[in-house]
Amino acid sequence: MKILVGLIDDWLIRLLVGIIGSGLAAFFAYRARSLSASGAWSAMVMGTGFITLGEPIWFGVLIAFFISSSFWSKWKKRSKAKEDAEAKYAKGSRRDAGQVWANGGVGLLLCAAHAIWPNEGWMFAYIGVMASVNADTWATEIGALSRTAPRAITSGKRVVPGTSGGVTPLGSAAALGGAVFIGAVAALLQVLTQQAGGVAAGYGGEAAATAFIVAAAAAGLVGAFADSLLGATAQAMFRCQVCGSETERVAHCGTATRHIRGFAALNNDRVNLLSSLFAGLLGFAIGALF
Repeated sequence: MKILVGLIDDWLIRLLVGIIGSGLAAFFAYRARSLSASGAWSAMVMGTGFITLGEPIWFGVLIAFFISSSFWSKWKKRSKAKEDAEAKYAKGSRRDAGQVWANGGVGLLLCAAHAIWPNEGWMFAYIGVMASVNADTWATEIGALSRTAPRAITSGKRVVPGTSGGVTPLGSAAALGGAVFIGAVAALLQVLTQQAGGVAAGYGGEAAATAFIVAAAAAGLVGAFADSLLGATAQAMFRCQVCGSETERVAHCGTATRHIRGFAALNNDRVNLLSSLFAGLLGFAIGALF
């Protein structure tokens, strides 16, 4: 009985800390214009879920993704290269509810699964998911500044910056960097948690660093390229009827755009979700090898 009461008290404390901590973080992100109102509410709910259900590594990796991706989203935001590229994107750098759940929703499900059925495989899948979305974000934001014109991932032909499925050497390097960053953060948090006596997950020190970084690098980079491939072949694309530019947006220049290719229901958020799911499966598979 005392054990049950202790577990309930611990759960309530985590819930309270999650609501307060995530609420404050979401508020400041909203004030900094990194999140829209819907994005802030979603981030608060998601963050509360991670803190309530998971150990520090789960929430820490999420925070690492959000801070690093927000930084690169704002880096040289006013440069012409970024402005031209962002004119084609479905959404701006201020994340809404759709983007928040597309990037972190699968991770929250994996965190819940780990809380109910503890297994190291869930963590590797989570690292793969977060490495993928981080790699994609870094590639998009940093790659937009490339002085080399992007090439279509399907044909190798040069395309206009901001075109879905366009890749550059700079963007690809940024994708790898973003993926490895998530793995390094996960490894560091795992080691610190174990040293503090919090979790005995079976991985620690160099073993954690190797396993997590390898899983993040491989799954994250593959996930980012899968995102580009889906963007080039299946994502819905539209033509502005005013300026004639190709865009991911359903409205451009103040008027509705015309659907020209891809599946109408497959927008950028859903492409991110699908590619991160694939990366999660790969991360899970890599974890089984260690």
